[in-house]
Amino acid sequence: MAYLLTLLWIIVAVLVSLGAGWCFRAFLISVSSQNMAKVFRTAPLTASFGLLVIAIYTSCAVFAPLIAPYGEAEILSYGFEPWSSDYWLGTDNLGRDVFTRLIYGARNTVGIAFLITALAFIFGTIIGIYAALKGGFIDQLLSRLIDVLMAIPSLIFSLLMLTIFGTNVISLVLVIATIDSTRVFRIARAVALNIVQLDYIEAAKLRGENTLYLIIREILPNALAPLAAEFGLRFCFVFLMISALSFMGLGLQPPSADWGSMVRDNADLISFGDITPLIPAGAIALLTIAVNFVVDWMLHRASGLKD
Repeated sequence: MAYLLTLLWIIVAVLVSLGAGWCFRAFLISVSSQNMAKVFRTAPLTASFGLLVIAIYTSCAVFAPLIAPYGEAEILSYGFEPWSSDYWLGTDNLGRDVFTRLIYGARNTVGIAFLITALAFIFGTIIGIYAALKGGFIDQLLSRLIDVLMAIPSLIFSLLMLTIFGTNVISLVLVIATIDSTRVFRIARAVALNIVQLDYIEAAKLRGENTLYLIIREILPNALAPLAAEFGLRFCFVFLMISALSFMGLGLQPPSADWGSMVRDNADLISFGDITPLIPAGAIALLTIAVNFVVDWMLHRASGLKD
């Protein structure tokens, strides 16, 4: 009976999610320009649901002080208070409101993950395209250096670097962005190698255009589709890495709210049948799934395939 009830809840959750995705797609079509509305009409319900989840998370991150009922680090009561009208999701081990910290966690975890991914893409893309454009010794030197860095497991490398440089936000951003830029380098270089051989690149070289112009005006616009899809995937990996580091105590430091550390701080409640620690874990999983839904749609559009 329990299995049938669980299956029923899963079916209901899927139907509600698809219905919410359909409603959000209709809303986007109604408020968008004609060209964008045509794009949204082709979006599957899974991608529409992913866009809805991303929009909700973004709103929580931007308007966290307006949505959260209490302060981010405000101690309100005893530890592990149960769910109530005052504390919707109870309190954590120090007596802070879990719902409030869940909202602020969207700002901290998602915001820092986006910043890290953006920095990694800026650096990795420019270096990768530069290596493909120059070729020869420069390409080999940069590629072998990246191979050495990629040979080291990213989580172990992150732990080592954060132990050396400290666990402040600046160190966290720079270390993970540097590690992740090696993966972006490989993708950008592979895409650019196919572009630099085309005739219009040769024509630009004959016109005497400099390297920066070739990268920004000629190569990058034609490599945006696969790189944009890769950006979504990289964001998921960075997001999960930050959460893992925070769970181990090396990510965002107290009193900043972070979903990974929230799981660690409230893990004792699982022994008593309380699902509170699973809520931030579910928030991590939901955003990861939503981003992958959108990335799959973008890859499908970039491939030129038709349903």
